[in-house]
Amino acid sequence: MPLRNLFLDFNAFFASCEQQQYPHLRGKPVAVVPVKADTTCCIAASYEAKQYGIKTGTPVYEAKKICPDLQIVPARHRIYIEYHDRLIEAIESCIPIDKVYSIDEVSCTLIGKQQEPENAIALAKKIKETIYKNVGGYLRCSIGLAPNQYLAKTATDMQKPDGLVVIQEKDLPDILFSLKLNDLVGIGRRMEPRLRKFGIDTVEKLCKASKSTLRKIWGGIEGERMYMQLRGEAVKRPPTHRTTVGHSHVMSPEFRNKNGAYAVLHRLLQKAAVRLRYMHYTAGTMSIKVKYLNGKKWRNEISFPHTQNTLSFIEAFEKMWSFYPETREKPIAVAVTLYNLLPENQFTLSFFENYEKTKSLHSALDFLNKKYGYGAAYFAGSHEAVNSAPMRIAFTQIPNVELEDDDIESNQ
Repeated sequence: MPLRNLFLDFNAFFASCEQQQYPHLRGKPVAVVPVKADTTCCIAASYEAKQYGIKTGTPVYEAKKICPDLQIVPARHRIYIEYHDRLIEAIESCIPIDKVYSIDEVSCTLIGKQQEPENAIALAKKIKETIYKNVGGYLRCSIGLAPNQYLAKTATDMQKPDGLVVIQEKDLPDILFSLKLNDLVGIGRRMEPRLRKFGIDTVEKLCKASKSTLRKIWGGIEGERMYMQLRGEAVKRPPTHRTTVGHSHVMSPEFRNKNGAYAVLHRLLQKAAVRLRYMHYTAGTMSIKVKYLNGKKWRNEISFPHTQNTLSFIEAFEKMWSFYPETREKPIAVAVTLYNLLPENQFTLSFFENYEKTKSLHSALDFLNKKYGYGAAYFAGSHEAVNSAPMRIAFTQIPNVELEDDDIESNQ
């Protein structure tokens, strides 16, 4: 069974970008945060910070207690995207990229003589050297080489930072036995208890379970796929379809009130509508969510005829917001999600919407924002928050800079 896949995972990516960009942060414990406030959480930590036990999700106030010398850095997402683009270019100068899974993960298919272990290892080392020379020495990565993408990705987590792990057919399944169940992709908080009910509490027991047992545990074909993946077999998956478009934002202190939450939600909604049109989808349902400082949440949802019209979304938003409770609780984070999506060529036009007129309006607005930066033209409801909720990077969604051309540095 040849080595068919090379998977690359950049280590502590956001924090590494900061250290590469700003030399004074190098060698120091660094935590990247969404906003500069002790009430928020770390979204990334350098390896120097991880040595103190600081990780993604650690509250800032707690991280400061653990490490008084911790460097707190507000996220600069534009920098991360710029480094991502440079890294992609460096990798592709060595081997074509098969798929970009996230801002810090890519997968490549090995072909021909590349599948031989010696050549695959030499290629992985060449990628590391090219990144070092062309992008920078602080953008370290772990590379996994394996017979399939699943095992190659698993290999990247087996040696960090700057790892290089090869999983060959002769190594299976023993090489996996040192891992915990939740180290494997596809085994999360819900799946692990289900496995334990069947007496599977180690990776070794998982690897020895029959295909029919895993199918029963997973409740379908996914169990069979897990069985095949663990044995190095190439597994084909059906194409995925977009199901939601949305934005969330942890608000800075000055917006932590009803009016601030309203304005930020308005801005997030307008950004989501722009992305929806860019991807050529329409939406039939919207939800908004507000999270309070004490951990409580308020949520509302509404359905409507499919549209991609920002004005229609705003009208629906106003209806939902009218039910916002009178409370003394301080809002800390908000989110807007558009879902029940359909491709724009598959929905029925509404009798109550002048489609061509609104399409022209939004085309003009989208053009202005693309040319002059997002926020050049917007609906008035977001005016108070026009410089809030800048471009953010989700785990699997890399923003289009042309669509979300915010002045990131002005928010530092």
